[in-house]
Amino acid sequence: MSTISRWKQNPWARLMRLDRPIGTCLLLWPTYWALWFAADGLPSLRNLLIFTLGVMVMRAAGCVINDYADRHIDGAVERTQHRPLATGEIKPNWALALFFCLLLIALALVLLTNQITIILAVAGVILAATYPFLKRFTHLPQLGLGAAWAWVVPMAFAAEQQAMPSGLWLIFAAVVLWTMAFDTYYAMVDRADDLQIGIKSTAILFGKQDLLIIAVLQMVALMLLTVAGLHFGRGWLYLLGLVAAAVYFVIQHRWARGRDPEGCFKAFLNNHRVGMVIFAGLALDYAI
Repeated sequence: MSTISRWKQNPWARLMRLDRPIGTCLLLWPTYWALWFAADGLPSLRNLLIFTLGVMVMRAAGCVINDYADRHIDGAVERTQHRPLATGEIKPNWALALFFCLLLIALALVLLTNQITIILAVAGVILAATYPFLKRFTHLPQLGLGAAWAWVVPMAFAAEQQAMPSGLWLIFAAVVLWTMAFDTYYAMVDRADDLQIGIKSTAILFGKQDLLIIAVLQMVALMLLTVAGLHFGRGWLYLLGLVAAAVYFVIQHRWARGRDPEGCFKAFLNNHRVGMVIFAGLALDYAI
């Protein structure tokens, strides 16, 4: 039996989404973008390990607090009705205990960096902990997720440079918009259920203009990454990675144009490849 198969049978592993590594991959790619930009293509092994482990831990913590926040509604959504808190396999108090244990591990990792990074990490925890509750109050929870997702960018620069140059905010903004785009695809999968139970999302807010607005978000994200590349002196290999990402975006729109849940979910998953080709172009550009 594979590791993923064993995790699918373990409620604690499912609570932390260890059986669904796509979320970790989606967060790792912008983390690596930031580290490579911040370190001129050669991040320290120490920071590479700290941030890789930190992403894994914080993604797990984010999933736990998300399920805690949604424990009373996940049972009414087809895609989430079998989550451990919705089924009662794990008690809410135990899930909170796991969340705080994961935060302690993340704290131990960030204490290995520097003062600026530690201060930024506190803000990052606040963003990660509050995001799951935004869907009760605003149609823009995807914006909250984008900010939480992108907060790794200033942290990476602080860890590598002990400074926060202005150019990093171009990358930050690009990650926010990219995250909003792919998480809107994700929200489109649950749109019918969310409308019935009163949960808010950009998929509901954008309505019939959803695919158009996703395209605009993706286009602006690529423009910001292009400007960031010029700011940091990157060349044609990096730009080639952005072109490959644009091709993937077009493919995603073709899959999702019918707005059926399967096509939207497939488009969401494909963003792992978007992050990968951008990183590949960036790493090769610095190497060559």
